[in-house]
Amino acid sequence: MSLSAKRESLAQIYGRYQRASRPHKMRILDEFCATCGYHRKAAVRLLNRPLPSAPPKRPGPKIIYDPAEVLPVLKTLWLASDPLCSKLLKAALPEWLEHQERRSAPRPEAFKKKLLAISPAQIDRLLRPARVQHPKKGLSDTRPGTLLRHAVPTRRGPPDTTRPGSVEADTVAHCDDSTEGDYVNSLTLTELFSGWTENRAVWNKSADAVLVQLRELEKVVPYAMQNFHTDNGGEFLNWALHLHLTGRAVKLPWTRSRAYRKNDNAHCEQKNWTHVRQLFGHDRFGHPELVALMNDLYAQEWSQFTNHFKPTFKLLKREKKAGKTKRIYEPQPQTPYQPRKLSGLASPDIAAATKAKLRAEHAHLDPFALKKNIEVKLRKFFTALGHLNREATKP
Repeated sequence: MSLSAKRESLAQIYGRYQRASRPHKMRILDEFCATCGYHRKAAVRLLNRPLPSAPPKRPGPKIIYDPAEVLPVLKTLWLASDPLCSKLLKAALPEWLEHQERRSAPRPEAFKKKLLAISPAQIDRLLRPARVQHPKKGLSDTRPGTLLRHAVPTRRGPPDTTRPGSVEADTVAHCDDSTEGDYVNSLTLTELFSGWTENRAVWNKSADAVLVQLRELEKVVPYAMQNFHTDNGGEFLNWALHLHLTGRAVKLPWTRSRAYRKNDNAHCEQKNWTHVRQLFGHDRFGHPELVALMNDLYAQEWSQFTNHFKPTFKLLKREKKAGKTKRIYEPQPQTPYQPRKLSGLASPDIAAATKAKLRAEHAHLDPFALKKNIEVKLRKFFTALGHLNREATKP
């Protein structure tokens, strides 16, 4: 029996017990103990003391965020933001809430002030019933490029993220559980200074296809590339890319990761999950017709959505104390577009024309409209994938 039901039963028999004679009190006690499961002495103590006028107050701090009031808004923002973690969602709330109000009825200022003051831990508690566990799986499709392995040096120490132009690149295989045959790969390129990330799809991860997309991405990223870092895959360690990077007027520094050290390319590796796997999942894309559909999404809505409206953490420094490494991040996560103290549009290293173009683009963007268009294109993509898979299995 629940505690509230026990309180109701006590209130019902309390007056009858007080007015009853001793033999009748014994029978009432027997009934009360059998119904509520109390020990006889505990039941006597409850019936002999004054009946509480109200249920006891719940221990602990007062509830500030009523789930019935806050959860619908918070859940809508969390799902629309392509579920961010609680710390990044808190940083994104001001801008996302402003865009949501344009699409719905305005809310009281007191509610908005309370929602913006919510802590990441409270966000986790409120969103716990809504979270869905996504299993992390996948295969590494990196094949070593041995021809230029000794010509491209490994990077010594952590990358320099205090100046613009440091770029990391990696590929993600859309091969499901088998790397046999041909399939689509996603190329991820991340600028470390601002966190600006671009993705493109290539067929079969050929050196020529990767080079074509890298040339296009150099024009898209707001910062001019000052150095280039990759893993040891053959799609990067080849003569075509070597000529492209070293054959220009100012030779571009090019480094590679150490073998079997994924953390040497960490800034890009983490984007492989947040920018590729969370969008397209782990299915096998074994049809070249899918490349154009993926690039249509990558180059437009997905680039605008992730670079303008999804905050990222920026590591400021590492401190070693007593054999332990403590990582210190910037106090407030920000999007690659937002002006940081050392990055974003506050940097003098971006041309004035590029800044004006980005500001004009941002002024016309709506994250909810972008999210809706992303879902439409994803449905179109997976419909095409299902159709192509059925055609391929026909006798």
